[in-house]
Amino acid sequence: MEMSLTLRKLKEKFGDKILSMSSWRGDDTVVVGKESLIAVVTFLRDDAELSYNFLVDIGGVDYMTHPKPQPQRFAVAYHFLSMAFKHRVRVKVFASAKDEIPTLTGMWKSADWCEREIFDQYGLRFAGHPNLKRLLNHVEFVGHPLRKDYPIKKRQVLSASDPMMDEMKKRLALKGLVVER
Repeated sequence: MEMSLTLRKLKEKFGDKILSMSSWRGDDTVVVGKESLIAVVTFLRDDAELSYNFLVDIGGVDYMTHPKPQPQRFAVAYHFLSMAFKHRVRVKVFASAKDEIPTLTGMWKSADWCEREIFDQYGLRFAGHPNLKRLLNHVEFVGHPLRKDYPIKKRQVLSASDPMMDEMKKRLALKGLVVER
């Protein structure tokens, strides 16, 4: 099987920093260490022949009950699209619960809420994130509900409100509006 342009260029540029690579149905996947993430995605975005300029999604994975052994319990999968060439690539980083993965918020604004969702649901941290706090669960929520060991029948009571007004006030101020309370 012939290697795609993306995989070939990544292998040439990063060598053994690419931990594994595969292609399935035209979509390429590369696994890199968290220390190589920024360099790899910057190259994917900036290389004229690749031009992966659209961050489609970021997803978390808990491999705790996966039948095949994985390098770490958790992974973060970044899905990129080249708008110019209409090809896709997935960049995957494995991590433990204690690791910090570099944030991509400085490169793609869309990484902000995706990383916050992964933090909220899996407990994975993103180093350098400008506002890493819960997004879907309330501030008093204990645990991370998409972890495989989260007790599915656990009930939690909400006793405090988190209106997220700190974020809204900043956005409105950028437009010259002020919220009074």
